[in-house]
Amino acid sequence: MNRFDRITAILLQLQSKKVVKAQELADRFEISLRTVYRDMNSLSEAGVPLVAEAGRGYSLVEGYRLPPIHFTTDEARSFIAAEKLVQRYTDHGLAENYQSAISKVKAVLRMSEKDMVNDLENHILVRDLAPNFPTANHLDVLLQSISERRALAIQYLALSTETLTNRIIEPVGIYHEHYKWYVIAYCHLRNEYRNFRTDRMQQITILDQKFELQHAPLTDFLKHQSQTNGKFQQIIISVPLSEATYLTERKYYFGYISEVIKDGQLQLTFLTTNPDYFARWFLALGPNARIVEPASFKSTIRTLIKGIQANL
Repeated sequence: MNRFDRITAILLQLQSKKVVKAQELADRFEISLRTVYRDMNSLSEAGVPLVAEAGRGYSLVEGYRLPPIHFTTDEARSFIAAEKLVQRYTDHGLAENYQSAISKVKAVLRMSEKDMVNDLENHILVRDLAPNFPTANHLDVLLQSISERRALAIQYLALSTETLTNRIIEPVGIYHEHYKWYVIAYCHLRNEYRNFRTDRMQQITILDQKFELQHAPLTDFLKHQSQTNGKFQQIIISVPLSEATYLTERKYYFGYISEVIKDGQLQLTFLTTNPDYFARWFLALGPNARIVEPASFKSTIRTLIKGIQANL
């Protein structure tokens, strides 16, 4: 990619997101941070109204818009291939939304590209032996829940017991695997993170209730899931503000999610798949660290302390 095309692509990236980090641009275009800074200076000198925030990234001044953009022939072909996959591997609601969006894309294509697209649609077919997805709009509702941070009420038919239960969940993210769509979510009935199959959701309703928790990215859950049996435990601890400096970057090795200041203490939330490993690190925080929840984790700590005392 030459420099002109790259700067144009960077400008498109800036318009597609609220804030773009320099490292993100460097990774995407396989360039150095110094080159990113040079390109941003070129955009600024060309009159593009950029806002640079230290520690955050770059953004465009509110209200700035690029003129209408024409898609390339290669891009137009990729839209059609993606449309076929969406129609085959998503539910009815999501497929309809995508089809509506792709119609708007087709409307701005040049006439020659429209002819090419219409002809190409007859030459792409997605076939496999998997059953068709149900027409219920579960995926669309799940994505709405995640984007708006609103809880869901579901009726779920568990695979192990074939028992129908009513649950309130906070979806973290969805993923496709082995011809099935799954959602990882915090289940208020079980008070832990669970993996649900969307085709076993009998009913799904989005609620006005906002998420109570700050969830880690989906990729973190899937990484832990590949190494364990997929069960996650949330642990909340608190330490005096004066001792917060001892946590530094070590907390990120133990499933750190978020932190708040509460009653003069720093309260930290972790998500772990190995409570015993976390317990050993917790003891290293010293006598002023306190477990907020769950109560069962206190028993883990007591058992560990008894083992240490027995060896003294």
